[in-house]
Amino acid sequence: MQVRDVSVIPVTIPIRSREEPYGLAPYVSNHDAITERDRVLVRLETTNGEVGWGEMLAAMESLEATVAVLEEVVVPELVGQSLEKIIPFVESFYHPYVTIDPFLGAVETAMWDALGRELSVSVSTLFGGADRTEVPVAYCVGILDAEESAEEATFAHEAGFTALKTKAGHDWREDIDRLVAMDDATDGRIDLRIDPNQGWSFEETVRVGRRLEDADVSLQYLEQPVRVDTFGSYAKLRERLRTPIAVNEDTYFRHNLTHLVGEDAIDVALVDLVPAGGIARTKEQVAVARDAGVSVSHHCGFDLGIKTAAMLHTVATTPGFDIAPDSVYYGWESDILDPELEFSEGSLRVPDGPGLGINVDEAEVERYRTD
Repeated sequence: MQVRDVSVIPVTIPIRSREEPYGLAPYVSNHDAITERDRVLVRLETTNGEVGWGEMLAAMESLEATVAVLEEVVVPELVGQSLEKIIPFVESFYHPYVTIDPFLGAVETAMWDALGRELSVSVSTLFGGADRTEVPVAYCVGILDAEESAEEATFAHEAGFTALKTKAGHDWREDIDRLVAMDDATDGRIDLRIDPNQGWSFEETVRVGRRLEDADVSLQYLEQPVRVDTFGSYAKLRERLRTPIAVNEDTYFRHNLTHLVGEDAIDVALVDLVPAGGIARTKEQVAVARDAGVSVSHHCGFDLGIKTAAMLHTVATTPGFDIAPDSVYYGWESDILDPELEFSEGSLRVPDGPGLGINVDEAEVERYRTD
């Protein structure tokens, strides 16, 4: 069971318009407004003819740079590797001046997918078995005005979602108005999350948290409001607010999460299997958080079906995930899977076939290919 060949395939796929049910585009955050998303796929073929797939976001918003690192740094080491030594392969990479973990995350996913197909078992089985067959996910919306936000919250609640995440960061006062409107529209029956993507200052974060607390809007958590590596800020935020504090981008650096947990500075960690370096390393992060009493969710960076399937297997086999992961899977104009993942009433079903349990439509991959 060795790797015979690897292809790196860049794709660009449109996001469904907000004028359509479950549509998200343009999806506005504090740093961009997107109507399509670049992804990079890894196609791995074994000596027995089995195929495994992995997926990642274009690093540094560059398809060319992402493809170059995979093809010139990772793939030469990957060809000829045994699928029985996935973790040693990932751990063998060491580049002191740059992190290569996200590229390994995509490759590691493809290796687990291929191994499962070789053995005719699911990735969940490879990791000891799933404790659930469906995973509830959080509905995600970009920055909208208060009225539109309230409409989206109502739609999400009626569609069966129990949690909603919204972007923020342009104007913290408007962010407060939007959250109050969403809470009022649903009578507080949907858990709200807000993500400024490091877009607020420490003082702005305190003001937002306190004003929402005074308005009796209870957030599930406030995600990564200030810049990474500002460790002291998060401990101080927990002292000044009742609102749970979460980090996401900080978990992309392995030492950051350990430090924050050791300082008792956070309530929630949003991990991501690609920047973590793969499924196995994600489980290590979850173990660190769970042992410290920190809740865990999984991040979504506009993931297609390949990574979404990997996320579902990871969550379903890791009891430490105690908060619904983010997902925008419903928002794609088209996915590259046939059939697509099963989505119903705010939940995604964990695929149960060999490997990731998915079938990648390679004709669709070529349709969206962006060389």
